[in-house]
Amino acid sequence: MGETAGDTITMTLNWGYLVGTILFLGLLVALVVAQITAKKFYPWLYWTTIAASTTFGTTMADFADRSLGIGYTGGTTLLFSCLMAVLALWYWSERTVDVNTVNTPRVEAYYWAAITISQTLGTALGDWLADTGGFGYAGGALVFGAALAVVAVLYFRTDVSRVLLFWAAFILTRPLGATVGDYLDKPVSDGGLALSRPIATAILAAFILLCLLILPQRAGRHPASVKV
Repeated sequence: MGETAGDTITMTLNWGYLVGTILFLGLLVALVVAQITAKKFYPWLYWTTIAASTTFGTTMADFADRSLGIGYTGGTTLLFSCLMAVLALWYWSERTVDVNTVNTPRVEAYYWAAITISQTLGTALGDWLADTGGFGYAGGALVFGAALAVVAVLYFRTDVSRVLLFWAAFILTRPLGATVGDYLDKPVSDGGLALSRPIATAILAAFILLCLLILPQRAGRHPASVKV
């Protein structure tokens, strides 16, 4: 949804990547502050913040790749370096990057920084594979879907670090969403279905809302709160 929503503002409404990035950054910061200061888990707030991070990630990646002129390869490399830096800082501070330890404002700040950069990296990575890599939007979606399937197999069939698998899966979901979003709204001549961006965004938002209503939503249990 972040891909189509971001493109609706920056391309359909023609506000541009810089304005779109500033707009969604402001929204994201406000939601992250609300999420960190909340006294309990609110599913609507958490998932709205996730949606805002995906939308900001779309506009930020497009701004870096296109407006700054560093290209998909340069943008992907830069954002990957930023993500590794945030995770390294998080690990240096807490000796772990396990999301199950997100139980203080400081750790949650690391978490949202990593989440947001992961979303931005995913957009750049999806564009890089689809355009520079020559896979196209449908082909890119298949590649990332297959990669997620591999992660799932590793999770259920091996003892590979769950922390590593979580971050691998999370990073891969964003380029999958980006390539699917592009496939829905890009022109047929570019390999897309040429659907209206606002309509595609509404359909994806409705699907997400349906999942939230059907699937159980609850706060995780953190090690600090578990009785031994």
